[in-house]
Amino acid sequence: MQYHVNGRLVPEGEATVRVDDRGFRYGDAAFETLRAYGGTVFEWAAHRDRLVGTCETLGMGGAVPADLRDRIRATLDANDLADAYVRVSVTRGVQAGKLTPDPEVEPSVVVIVKPLPRGGVEGDPVWDGPAAVRTVERRRIPESAMPADAKTHNYLDGILARLELRGSGADEALVRDTDGFVAEGATSNVFFVDDGVLKTPALSGPILPGVTRAVVLELATAADVPVETDAYGVDTVREADEAFLTNTTWEVRPVAAVDGVAVGGGPVTDRLAAAFDRRVEMRHYRRE
Repeated sequence: MQYHVNGRLVPEGEATVRVDDRGFRYGDAAFETLRAYGGTVFEWAAHRDRLVGTCETLGMGGAVPADLRDRIRATLDANDLADAYVRVSVTRGVQAGKLTPDPEVEPSVVVIVKPLPRGGVEGDPVWDGPAAVRTVERRRIPESAMPADAKTHNYLDGILARLELRGSGADEALVRDTDGFVAEGATSNVFFVDDGVLKTPALSGPILPGVTRAVVLELATAADVPVETDAYGVDTVREADEAFLTNTTWEVRPVAAVDGVAVGGGPVTDRLAAAFDRRVEMRHYRRE
């Protein structure tokens, strides 16, 4: 594999950052996970804007290079990939070993890719089947401590949530906020259907505004599926008629069970998943 590190393509084994890089030392960095279909990035503008927003939150506005999309394209081309996972990291770069960052930033910018199946109507999901979900004790960091819309390298809360799943057979953690309401999965947004109404936790809670989440809500509105966002307890998800998870790589993944209680997908889940596939197909594979 060839990765893109600080402006140049290098072999995977040589793709490194310095040990005194603040992204390594403190997790002082922003990242985005993107997906390429047919050689182009899905929802590029939304991912770019979120990356820029995270960097601004971290006090390093301007760290995202203007040619980032070209770097992603060059990395895909170097690896002869049209359908791929893409991860972009922007760190504050190398600075003196102190917690307070210097005002001047020379960021480290890294692009890595790996192959994924074709998406769209004729594609295959990256997951093996509907997800088993389990509620964990680890809580989402409150907004007053860490802005929920900042996608940083410090992902310890998600890691600790996933560690609770060891030996359980679950695929994803259901994480609550400090008040006990459902927030999200460790790496996914949560949706469920109750009496034909599509429901998902509101962004007024500590919820990452997922790019796929936004697309699904748009598709639901276009399909005349009623939508509600609010604060929900775990029981509302366990007792739902349908449930599914969204993220960039999973797209729309049905939930088989929550805490051992069968939930499953259903007609609304299938309808939205099909609409998502059609959007990918038309925008990335049938551009002519």
